[in-house]
Amino acid sequence: MKQDHESQTLDELDARLLDHVQRGVPLEPRPFAALGQAVGISEDVCLQRLGRLRREQGVIRQISAIFDTHALGYASSLVAARIDPAHIDQAAVIISGHPGVSHNYRRSHAFNLWYTLAVPPPPVSRLGLEKTIQRLHELSGAISTRALPTLRLFKIGVNFKMTPGSGTDAESESSAPAQGFSQADREAAAGYTLSDLDKRMILVLQQDLPLVEQPFDDWATQAGCTVDELLAACQRFQERRQMRRFSAVLRHRQAGYGANVMTVWRVAEADIERCGQIMAQCAAVSHCYRRPTYDDWPYSLYTMVHGQSKDQCLATLETIKAQTGAEEYLPLWSLHEYKKVRVKYFTPETAAWEATH
Repeated sequence: MKQDHESQTLDELDARLLDHVQRGVPLEPRPFAALGQAVGISEDVCLQRLGRLRREQGVIRQISAIFDTHALGYASSLVAARIDPAHIDQAAVIISGHPGVSHNYRRSHAFNLWYTLAVPPPPVSRLGLEKTIQRLHELSGAISTRALPTLRLFKIGVNFKMTPGSGTDAESESSAPAQGFSQADREAAAGYTLSDLDKRMILVLQQDLPLVEQPFDDWATQAGCTVDELLAACQRFQERRQMRRFSAVLRHRQAGYGANVMTVWRVAEADIERCGQIMAQCAAVSHCYRRPTYDDWPYSLYTMVHGQSKDQCLATLETIKAQTGAEEYLPLWSLHEYKKVRVKYFTPETAAWEATH
């Protein structure tokens, strides 16, 4: 099947390759040889296709380690800010300027600016999470700001199934016991002490994996270790739940999923656990969390739903409503993306930002 780069057409082999690389890249000295073998192609063909999917078609955003922020000792929170619409662009620039802000969106609500913030543990961050949020509130001129940290993780991450007819299957890091990634696991992971070598390895593992035959060679040199030591550390980080997986992340629109919506649900305290578990089982839900409520914000459960259209997302929300009995919900559509990057762990940028702010 001829590739049409403008329309992002994928052939069956591309689709199977994307399914595999989302589940995980083999942590071996020649990972693309092993990945190609799993798909039934040579190492050269695997590299060629991945290169095209990343550079030319833009379907692959990044191939790297995906770390758990909390498990690395960082403090993090979703933050909702109410900004004067006349100044929201300027406020967004100020907030996006913090190196720990990875996502920043304008959304369809009076709380119109939503961002995620992560800060390293002391003494690297002298302000800490709460004071950093307060400082961003002041600098941005926000009318009000609400910190919404995770109180309970039900599910995080999604695999976009690319093979025909398979739809979206969020088979990643649910907190369900059968999947072995519970809230207790995350708490235990945060108790591990990271050595300076660990931090150097984490620093290189969060880069975009080079599409060459032996991509870990240069990374090991950067970290000051051998390839075997680097790959062994990957296994250790996974066992400790500090690294959720090493895989590709796709740009959902280029992958054919043109719509997504963050939805907040008002659920009674006694019903949160039951509803959260049901929501986490929905294939179209990539993220599901419990977060704190406020007098002016009574929503306790948060889901991120992906679909091929807005109508498909709305249909999913109605299905969740019927399955859980959660009658009151609010879809918060993204109106503008100001920032979307990965958090960079163990870099000096946060300390530098605090020194000037």
